[in-house]
Amino acid sequence: MAQRIETLAQVLEFKPAADRILHSATHEEILSGVTTDVYFIKTNEILTRKGMADKVVTAEVFARADGILAGMDEALQLLSKGAGGTHPLEMWALPEGSSFKQKEVLLRIRGRYCDFGLYETALLGTLSSASGWATAARRAKEAAGESSLLCFGARHVHPSVAPVMERAAIIGGADNASCILGAKLAGKMPAGTVPHAIFLIMGDSVKVAQAYHEIMPSGENRTVLVDTFRDECEESLRVAEALGEDLQFVRLDTPSERGGVTVGLVRELKARLAAAGYGHVKVTVSGGLTPERILELKAAGADAFGVGSYISGAKAIDMTMDIKEVEGHPIAKRGRIPGITISPNLVEVTRV
Repeated sequence: MAQRIETLAQVLEFKPAADRILHSATHEEILSGVTTDVYFIKTNEILTRKGMADKVVTAEVFARADGILAGMDEALQLLSKGAGGTHPLEMWALPEGSSFKQKEVLLRIRGRYCDFGLYETALLGTLSSASGWATAARRAKEAAGESSLLCFGARHVHPSVAPVMERAAIIGGADNASCILGAKLAGKMPAGTVPHAIFLIMGDSVKVAQAYHEIMPSGENRTVLVDTFRDECEESLRVAEALGEDLQFVRLDTPSERGGVTVGLVRELKARLAAAGYGHVKVTVSGGLTPERILELKAAGADAFGVGSYISGAKAIDMTMDIKEVEGHPIAKRGRIPGITISPNLVEVTRV
């Protein structure tokens, strides 16, 4: 681990490498403390200089809204790797994927404040963002029900956090994700067909469908986009005729410039496929989907859903960390109740 920043002088001396490729923080930089708010560094330095670095506190993290918890695994790893090794922390946490209520305690930490206080910024940011994404995914999945829900949100966020977002979506309830690292972190094989780019390059949807079927392994769903060149229903029938029983899905991703994917379009497409003898072909839809739109399109016959910006653009759930005990004595700032909060859902975590 890189040297931990614990004084203002170290902050002044710190200079990001001039040749760095991305602005995002590395794991080592997060552990070293350079992603924290500077006031935690000042606090650490003052407590150390005043001989109070050994004071043991109990801190609690709570959420300001209901949601689904994600990011706890990362948060615990951060505390495990970043805290001082000679002064173990005691921790109690709500399990990853749990639902929580507003003001419910998600994490309790007991140990020397100077060992974990400077990670408050990273800790809260990890839990806030991931839980916001997981909560949005849960709402979308509740609308989709038994139908498949895939997260396609990686293109809407910085690549350094795309896998965090898509893993959180799976924790929240999405059946899978398209981002390779995000899906793999959640123990999944990433899912997705091919983009409009290949249709434009090859020039014909049937040619793309045939090439996909020829080249992709048998375990991959035969899902073909049908909105690139022609009317979606006409294109779907052409592709269905070419692949027959091997075609599993057609995908509608009609752009907003053409009116987007509508309830009427889904109904017409399902009816025309059935009438032509291709009732086995399912319809997956994507493009600006929200839980409300999913419910409408599902009622019209859509079988699967690809959700991007609704999940990736979800508001982070605000989190707060409060000190509730100092050296075993109950304490709290005004507006809070001194002493640890009764939190029966917390599970004790191995000391780190």
